[in-house]
Amino acid sequence: MRGNLYASGNITRIDGPLIFLKRSVNVGLNEAVAVIGQDGQARTGRIAALDEEYMTVEVLESTEGLSLSNTRVRFTGRTPHFDVGPGILGRIFDGIGRVRDGGPPVPAEHSLRIDGMAINPAARGKPSDFIETGITTIDLMNSLVRGQKLPIFSGGGLPHDRIAVQIAGRARLRGQEAGDFALVFVGIGVPHHTAESFRRAMENSGALEHTVMFLNHASESSTQRLLTPRFALTAAEYLAFVEGRHVLVIMTDMTNYCEALREVSASHGEIPSRKGYPGYMYSDLAALYERAGTLRDHPGSLTQLPILTMPSDDISHPIPDLTGYITEGQIVLDRELDRKGIYPPVKVLPSLSRLMKDGTGEGYTDPDHPALASQIYAAYARAAQVRVLASVVGEEGLPAVDRQYLGFGDAFETAIIHQEDSRTLEESMAAAWKLLNMLPRDELSRLSDAQIERHLTA
Repeated sequence: MRGNLYASGNITRIDGPLIFLKRSVNVGLNEAVAVIGQDGQARTGRIAALDEEYMTVEVLESTEGLSLSNTRVRFTGRTPHFDVGPGILGRIFDGIGRVRDGGPPVPAEHSLRIDGMAINPAARGKPSDFIETGITTIDLMNSLVRGQKLPIFSGGGLPHDRIAVQIAGRARLRGQEAGDFALVFVGIGVPHHTAESFRRAMENSGALEHTVMFLNHASESSTQRLLTPRFALTAAEYLAFVEGRHVLVIMTDMTNYCEALREVSASHGEIPSRKGYPGYMYSDLAALYERAGTLRDHPGSLTQLPILTMPSDDISHPIPDLTGYITEGQIVLDRELDRKGIYPPVKVLPSLSRLMKDGTGEGYTDPDHPALASQIYAAYARAAQVRVLASVVGEEGLPAVDRQYLGFGDAFETAIIHQEDSRTLEESMAAAWKLLNMLPRDELSRLSDAQIERHLTA
C-alpha cells in the first residue's frame, strides 16, 4: 500500500455531500479518503467517480464549514475497511463502523474490506438447518433456513420494526449448534427515537450480548446510508467465516437504502431508470444479498432477513420487485390484517420460503412438519376462495363444508397468525393440529392416515 497523498486547492465545487475536484494524483475508484476542513476535523469519504481530469468524493459526514480554498483531501490508498475482533459482540456502531455506545474502540485483529470478498460458487454449501424466529407464520409455514436470504415486505405504518425486534430477541438455532448463534441488527435511516427503542429492546431482552448493532440515523448523510449494510455485513462475515458462528443479519429498512441510492445517483447526474432509481440498483442489491450463504467444510453461516417497506403497498414497485428476484422467497405483511388487530399481520398466501424444504422435516424439525404446513396452507387457501364466493351468494347459500371452511379461515387468523407472545415450533404445531379438528377428515388430503390418527382427536 502506498503512503497517503494530499490534494489541496483543486476543489471546483461542493454540492451537498459531494465534493468535485480536479484529478491531480493517481488514485482509484472507491478509495477511502479523509476530507479536512479549516477546523482541522477529518471527515470520512470515498471516491465515487473519476475520469482522466476530474473526480467526485462522497463525504459520509456533514460538509458544513468546508470551503473551496481551505479544504484538503487525504487519499489513503485503499478501499474502506472495517477493523474487527473478538470483542465486537455486544457493541453498537454508527453507519460507518464507529463506536456509538460510549465504550472504547474494539481491539482489532482483522481489517476487512467492507465490499466483501467474492465467494467461489463452487465453495458454497447448500443452505440447511432450521432457524426458529418465534413467529408461527414463519416457523411453521415459511421456515427460515440457515444460509438463506428471506425478506419481509412491509408497508408504511405496519409493525415491521416490532417484528424485527421480536425476531432479534427470540431467534435461535435448535440443537447442539445453538451456542454458536449470533445476530447483526442493522437500522438504516431510522429516526433517533426508533434507534433508541431498538437499543433498549435489545438490552432488555438480553439479546445484545450476542448481537452487533449498526444504527444509521435518518438525520445523517444519505451517502453514509449506502455504506451501513456493507459495514454490517463485513462484521457478519467476520463472525461467520472467521469465528465460525451462525449469524442472522436483520436489516431494516432497505427502502431507505434504495432511496439514498436514488438520491446519490441523481446528484451524480446519472440517467435514471424505473421510477427514478438507477439502472444498476439490481446489481447493487445483489451485491448485498448474495453475501448470505454457507461454505463447504466450514462451520459458519450467514443468513439475511432484510425488511423493506413497499411504497404505496405496491409489491410490483422496483424495490420489492428486484429484491424478490434476488432472494429466496418473501414474507408479506398485510394492512387489512393489521386493521383487524392481528399481530403479526402476515399475509400467508403470497408469502413463500423457497428453501423451507431444505431445513424442515426428519432430522431438522419434526417429521410431520412439512405435511402439516402444506395441509394448513391448502385449507386456508380454500377458506379464502369460499370467502369470495360467500360475498356473492351469501353465507346461507354455501354448502355445509364451505361454511366449515369459513369458520376455519377466521380461526386461522385469530389462533395461528395472531400471537401475543413468541411461540416455539412445538407450540405452533400443536395450535395447527388443534385447528385442523374443525375440518372433516376426508378434507385433509395432504395428511397421511397415520398422521391423522396420531395427531387429531376423533
